[in-house]
Amino acid sequence: MRHLVLLLALFLSVPALAQEGTVRYEITTRLDIELPPEMQHMADQFPSTMTASKLLHFDESSSLLVAAPEAEEEDEDFSSGGMRVMFRRAQEENALYVDRDAGTSVEKRDFMGRTFLIDGEPEPLAWRLTDEQSEFLGYPCMKATAMRDTVAVEAWFTPEIPVSAGPEDFGGLPGLILVLTLDDARQTFIAREVTLEPLAEGTIAAPEDGRRVTEEEFTTIMKEKIEEMQKAYGGRRGGFTIRG
Repeated sequence: MRHLVLLLALFLSVPALAQEGTVRYEITTRLDIELPPEMQHMADQFPSTMTASKLLHFDESSSLLVAAPEAEEEDEDFSSGGMRVMFRRAQEENALYVDRDAGTSVEKRDFMGRTFLIDGEPEPLAWRLTDEQSEFLGYPCMKATAMRDTVAVEAWFTPEIPVSAGPEDFGGLPGLILVLTLDDARQTFIAREVTLEPLAEGTIAAPEDGRRVTEEEFTTIMKEKIEEMQKAYGGRRGGFTIRG
């Protein structure tokens, strides 16, 4: 433990850089696709992962995660046996605002053509700092691990940028998270570019347009809509499930 404290003190002794800027993350999500027997011959035609790119605008007390411009790509699709399958890469309207001082968040999420604003409180994690070190994009980093419910979380953060922020609503470390791995690499966030410069006024702001709901209310709305769709199309063949 004494070695770890000394190591962290050494990192923190490095002159801190600006506490405002933008990070571009590349996000890779592993897909688990469950196909019915009649579709097993098509298994190799489905992608095993999906990638997206997001921007995290941050300052000392808050952050805003939005889709990167290059994420506005055409949908990936293929056809086989008269069936056309489409994969949505990213929803450019989705956003996540986190106010670290207040301990609150507002997520803007599109679902079935409707926009919702989900109020929440980022869950504080019991991070365990390790003595593992690495370097990403030229920044010295330290490794930390935690559990969120049953999901294992691994983060590489840099004390050189002393902002307690990261992708999604992850934070709470003495430095910006540059690499985040969830659930044994089921989803990874890797910083591909860090820009440290003052942000234009109003860049970081909570989303305002949409129906305001709680996470529980949004989950109920989704379940009800999915049940409606299952009743309407459940009798048709050729369905499959994708879990990301």
